[in-house]
Amino acid sequence: MNISETIRDKKVLVTGGTGTVGKKLAQRLLELEAAVVRIYSRDEHKQFTIQEHFAYHGLDMKRMRFFLGDVRDKERLKRSMEDIDIVFHLAALKHVPACEYNPSEAVKTNVMGTQNVIECAMETGVSAVVYTSTDKAASPTNTMGASKLLAERLISSADHWKGPRQIKFLSVRFGNIINSRGSVVPLFEKQIARGGPVTVTDPDMTRFFMSADRAVDLILESLAMSRGGETFVFKMPVLRIGDLARAVLENSGKDVEMSIIGLRPGEKMYEELMSEEESARALETDKIFLILPYDYDRRQYQERYANTRLPEIGTYSSTGAGLMRLADIKAMLNGNSAAEL
Repeated sequence: MNISETIRDKKVLVTGGTGTVGKKLAQRLLELEAAVVRIYSRDEHKQFTIQEHFAYHGLDMKRMRFFLGDVRDKERLKRSMEDIDIVFHLAALKHVPACEYNPSEAVKTNVMGTQNVIECAMETGVSAVVYTSTDKAASPTNTMGASKLLAERLISSADHWKGPRQIKFLSVRFGNIINSRGSVVPLFEKQIARGGPVTVTDPDMTRFFMSADRAVDLILESLAMSRGGETFVFKMPVLRIGDLARAVLENSGKDVEMSIIGLRPGEKMYEELMSEEESARALETDKIFLILPYDYDRRQYQERYANTRLPEIGTYSSTGAGLMRLADIKAMLNGNSAAEL
């Protein structure tokens, strides 16, 4: 089934739908002729802002619904899922230092919130749940990554204990989204506007980056491809943080100093999107890796997925990938998605 057929005439819920990726996803779902797109989030101001944005761009607001709520509130969450076909679960606490200093809150939202999504989906007859994870879930070294990995395991496990219910659960894992709220690019831009300095933890630190539009493409492709229980890992462009800072500075046209401040709590010099252990139970396409659950025979399940192959055993990290050129980083900052291909 292709992406259009997967979405057309479906009623869809997006938790965390006012975030950078959630907003792009909601817009794409409307363009793909979803019957209803419900946004579930806890920030009334962001909901108001997104309604204004969509109305200004001529989107069909009659197919949009907005629910105020928290994924920790199971009763409210279940109400939002009534008569829904597909759930995209994006709501999360995602900032590494905040989760490091407030681990119990990270568990409540990222772990227990995901379990609430699973149980509500089963109780209301949803046909698919797509969970968006992070590169920090691969070999996690911080609270945020550990909580997201546990949520991935809950999603994968749910596809086993769903029983006779006609529902599939899958996770998609990707790295940083360029220009997303709370990410390093808006921070650099604010620092430049104030006259600097631009603070860089370590210029040689490498990170996976992609645009929100590209992330939405891959989320929807994974849903169409999934048979249930997988974690889809996107192959992403890699850049040095120092190069990213230089690209933002050059785009600004201002002469501002750069200051090296060292790693923050829970950070590391590189990122992993797939561990060596995960690669041993994965399949591969030109765009993605499919990590299968522990009890899957990947050679047997390879027959279920078109155009897949067995990957080399090893870690997929930002240290082993080719680095983006400065010109390509500038192009991605300016919204040219061709730089990511």
